[in-house]
Amino acid sequence: MEGFPSPKHLLLLLFTTTLLLVSLSLRSFPTIRSLSSRRLSLRGGSTGTDGAGETMHVHKDPYHPLDPLTYNEIKAIRSILASHPDFASPNTFPSIHSLSLLEPEKAVVLGWRPGDTLPPRRALVVAYSANHTHVLPVDIASRRVLRHVVRARPAGYPSLTPEDMERATKAAAAHPDVINAILYRGLNPSSGVICGPLASGWYGPEEENRRVIKVQCYAKSPNFYMSPVEGLTVTVDVDTDGVIRVSDQGLGIPVPRNRDTDYRYESQRRMPTTEAVAVNPMSMEQAGRPSMRVGAGGHMVRWAGWEVHIRPDARAGMVVSRARFRDPEGGGAWRDVMYKGMVSELFVPYMDPGEGWYFKTYMDAGEYGMGTNAFPLLRLNDCPRNAIYMDAVFAAADGTPFVRPDVVCVFERYEGDVAWRHTENPLFGYDIREARPKVTLVARMVASVGNYDYTVDWEFQMDGLIRAKVSLSGMLMVKATPYGNLSQVPAAEDLYGTLVADNIVGVVHDHFITFYLDMDVDGPSNSFVKVHMETQETAPGESPRKSYMKVVREVARTEEDAKVKLKLYDPSEFHVVNPSRLSKLGNPSGYKLVPGATAASLLDLDDPPQKRAAFTENQIWVTPYNRSEEWAGGLLAYQSHGDDNLAVWSQRDRKIENEDIVLWYTMGFHHVPCQEDYPIMPTVFSTFDLKPVNFFRINPIIRAAPYTEEDLPVCSGVDATL
Repeated sequence: MEGFPSPKHLLLLLFTTTLLLVSLSLRSFPTIRSLSSRRLSLRGGSTGTDGAGETMHVHKDPYHPLDPLTYNEIKAIRSILASHPDFASPNTFPSIHSLSLLEPEKAVVLGWRPGDTLPPRRALVVAYSANHTHVLPVDIASRRVLRHVVRARPAGYPSLTPEDMERATKAAAAHPDVINAILYRGLNPSSGVICGPLASGWYGPEEENRRVIKVQCYAKSPNFYMSPVEGLTVTVDVDTDGVIRVSDQGLGIPVPRNRDTDYRYESQRRMPTTEAVAVNPMSMEQAGRPSMRVGAGGHMVRWAGWEVHIRPDARAGMVVSRARFRDPEGGGAWRDVMYKGMVSELFVPYMDPGEGWYFKTYMDAGEYGMGTNAFPLLRLNDCPRNAIYMDAVFAAADGTPFVRPDVVCVFERYEGDVAWRHTENPLFGYDIREARPKVTLVARMVASVGNYDYTVDWEFQMDGLIRAKVSLSGMLMVKATPYGNLSQVPAAEDLYGTLVADNIVGVVHDHFITFYLDMDVDGPSNSFVKVHMETQETAPGESPRKSYMKVVREVARTEEDAKVKLKLYDPSEFHVVNPSRLSKLGNPSGYKLVPGATAASLLDLDDPPQKRAAFTENQIWVTPYNRSEEWAGGLLAYQSHGDDNLAVWSQRDRKIENEDIVLWYTMGFHHVPCQEDYPIMPTVFSTFDLKPVNFFRINPIIRAAPYTEEDLPVCSGVDATL
């Protein structure tokens, strides 16, 4: 069907609700099965779209300057590239690694109004051919490549395509040493050994001047992550499809084959059910129609005073833009809050320095793509009944468009929480009992990046607060071990993790999610203020108190002033204010970043993965707005050296006071696995808030209405007594 990637563009392993394994033919061996990404990317295919959905997108046009590229625009861009002199016949058409909207200049977007002519639609293309990376901005209407930057032997490459990963996996699986290693472990290749490619990181000569990928294997099972062929690692040159090295340090380590790892419901439903998991289905229903309204283009959403543009993105997963609030006290005027917010990078270092693990220090956005690993959401389970959905239109490696349905959902949520309440004590003569339900608007995307699933929520509240939430679930990445009990482990041996099952170690690791937050509080010119809380002693005889907490405000003048390492015993608030917009009381309009539970990297600053991910050295950074500085790990993150990232940009120590600034926040998780993480991991999460500070005259939620019995239908009367 037109618009689907051809079979060569499909990965060999597709995730929907079940696992589809596609065989790789290997000479005399019937099959060795291939995982065509660690992290199982999918570019189209059976979970892509149906004919009706594709037809809908063929006829869809952009409405807003920030709307994602449409199906027809991607087709046009491919045609433009095919006629570009460097790529036209007889030259080779490059593989397309990234094809995304090149946003108009910020001033143009801020000046645009519905009904105006759209500014020129443009794309940024990152392509690769013959050890050269090509970066090309393309103007669609004029059919011109505006600029062609060629980077030969760069210190970093674009993310790998499914074709790259498929070729590398085939080369590794066909190597005689790999086949012998699998046979040595008592696994017949025809029974279905799954091999998958892993990002190599950068550590020196082996990765220098060539694209390298590591390949490791698992015994076939529905939850194959729990059955690693430990110690077998194949290093492959992606461009030549040549095997550089086969390392096998796992001889004598059994392949775990535990029986209780199949997490599929059709398997679990046959098991005895206990009261602990026996819960009747539950759904929150909304009286009347939804309160949110979706604009003509399908991406601008209005709800309870909020207006926000939401779009899928192949690298970030989801981008929220032009978040603004209609001020009830300001004559209904729209007031800007955040120009753009997104996940910029996700760094996942594992803490095992051994041969088969040291390189597992992934950058999931820059190496794999959060959006390209976002699959159709499961209705009623990922998102409630009242959700609306957005499809994604992405480009395959040959530049052809394909549709991924239902990758973003937007819904109103009520979980029984209270937005505010107060009951007055009758002692004062008032019989007052007031409460307001907390209802929020949520935009959600889930990236299934291999064994881990990341749920990213942007939540908008009626009081003007924005909450970002990242939830982690999925399966552990585990290491096989000869031990079945801790009593067998020699005292001098470090497992680098926790024994979570027979012959299985859950390896200690971290997750660091760095957010790009282009704050425009009442306009682009903002300042960053650190509000320190300090102990102040009282003067002798001043008060019965000996001390109190004093607030000291410090305006950051340059980038260096704004770098923050969070400390429990050095408490501060972190405000982004507009010094030109003062309230009647003289306070500058602002929003503050409120970190939730987080963690800091403990790696040595000279450790190669930490140099690449130096953006995790601080929890907060502030930089002046620059269109080219959006990806904390750099534009070309695969095998990057750490010389083009947020930490490097910030060394220039540029002026940030009363400027158009970008706030960067890194949310962190230390994960020391435990038995309850096996064979599946329950969801854990962290959040941060962007909370109004002197932005409103009074709290806007004061006008919210309480619920009454007449407002909500009663579905049925249920006796809940035991």
